[in-house]
Amino acid sequence: MLFAAIDIGSNAIRLLFENVYTDTDTPVFKKLSLTRVPIRLGEDAFPTGRISLDKSLAVIKAMIAFKHLIEIHQPVDYLAYATSAMRNASNAAQIIEEIHRQTGIEVEIIDGQREAEIIYSTHIAEEMRHDSSYLYIEVGGGSTEVSLFDRGANVFSRSFPVGTVRMLHGLVGEAQWSEMKDWLRVNTLGHTPMAGIGTGGNINTILKILRKKEDRPMPIRKLREMRDYLASYSLEDRIKVLGLRPDRADVIVQATDIYLNVMKWCRIDHLIVPKIGVADGIIHLLYERYATGGRSRILSAG
Repeated sequence: MLFAAIDIGSNAIRLLFENVYTDTDTPVFKKLSLTRVPIRLGEDAFPTGRISLDKSLAVIKAMIAFKHLIEIHQPVDYLAYATSAMRNASNAAQIIEEIHRQTGIEVEIIDGQREAEIIYSTHIAEEMRHDSSYLYIEVGGGSTEVSLFDRGANVFSRSFPVGTVRMLHGLVGEAQWSEMKDWLRVNTLGHTPMAGIGTGGNINTILKILRKKEDRPMPIRKLREMRDYLASYSLEDRIKVLGLRPDRADVIVQATDIYLNVMKWCRIDHLIVPKIGVADGIIHLLYERYATGGRSRILSAG
C-alpha cells in the first residue's frame, strides 16, 4: 500500500511517496519517489518573522503541484506537516488557509517536540543493539531535534532553535549554543556507551561524498576531517568542483558543526546515517494509523 508525506521545512519542502509491504511479520518500507523544492522559507521567517509574498506564492504553487501528484498516485493516506519556519512566521495561518482553499490539503504546523517524536517514530534504533543508547540527531534549517533511545525506551525528545539557515543569517548566538550544550550534557549523563543516529539532507550528502554505506558507522574523526575539507572550498567551488546543489553548498559546513558539537557534548564517537527524515517519520505514523483503523484523507478541493 502507498502513503504520501509532505514536509514543509525551513530549507525545502518535500513530497515523499513510500510503499509499505506487509507480506511478512514486520512491515517493509520502500521509497517510491521524493520530490524536493528548495524554497527556503526560513530565509524570510527567521530574520523578519514573516514569509514574503514571493515565497508564499512559491509554496502555494508547489503544494498545487503536490496535489496533482497525490491525485495521480492515489495513496491510501497522506499527511502534511510544517516545521520551524512556519512556526516562526506571523502570517503562517493565512498561507495555510490559502493552501487549503486552493488544494484541499490540510497543513498542520507542529512544534519542535512533535517534530522530534515523528523522526523517532521511524524506530531505527529498535533495529539495533538493545544494550546500547542511541541519540537521534536531525539537523534542519530552523532547528535541531534530538531524541534519546536507551535500551529499548525513549528517554526524551527535544528541539533546539539551532539550524543551518538560522546560522547562515547570524541568528544563532552564544545563548542558544550554551542552552543546547548544558541541557544535553546534563540529560545524557549515565547513558553510555552512546551512538549517534544522524538524519537530514546534509549528513546524507556527506555520506555520499565519502562513498560510505549507510550501515557503516562514521567516526567523529572522519566527520571532523570532512568539515575541514568542505570548509577549505569556497561556496562557488563547493558547487562547481564538489557538485553540491547551491542550497546545500551554503549550509553544509554549518550543519557539520552542529553534528560535531552535539557528538562532543554527548560523548558520542561515531554516527550511523540511515536515509530517513521527517517525511519518513510521517509515513510510519500513517501506516500505524492505517493498521489501527484510523481515518484516511481524501483530496476534495481545487
